[in-house]
Amino acid sequence: MTAYAIANLHNPTLHSEVAEYIERIQATLDPHGGRFLVHGAQHEVREGSWGGAAIVIAFPGIDEARSWWDSPAYQRIAHLRADHIESDIILVDGVPDGYDPAKTAAKVRELLS
Repeated sequence: MTAYAIANLHNPTLHSEVAEYIERIQATLDPHGGRFLVHGAQHEVREGSWGGAAIVIAFPGIDEARSWWDSPAYQRIAHLRADHIESDIILVDGVPDGYDPAKTAAKVRELLS
């Protein structure tokens, strides 16, 4: 099941170390099957607030996402971003193929009765 690393980068600022991070991150993703789905594209806030930039990286599964995050290769460059950009970052499983939200709703209704 596909898993995702999702980041909200608060007030990202240009810095040479951030540019270096961007140059080097793909090499850390490749061994874990990671690929960018969203990388700082313009977004529209429709509810609540979301200041900053949105980043979404897909992985084959949660184990690959965790192994990327914990990898020495990524940890060597993480500070290049973290030293200059405040971030909220999560790793999360996607839904399986054939997911039916109506089944989830039925479980919720069962718990409510």
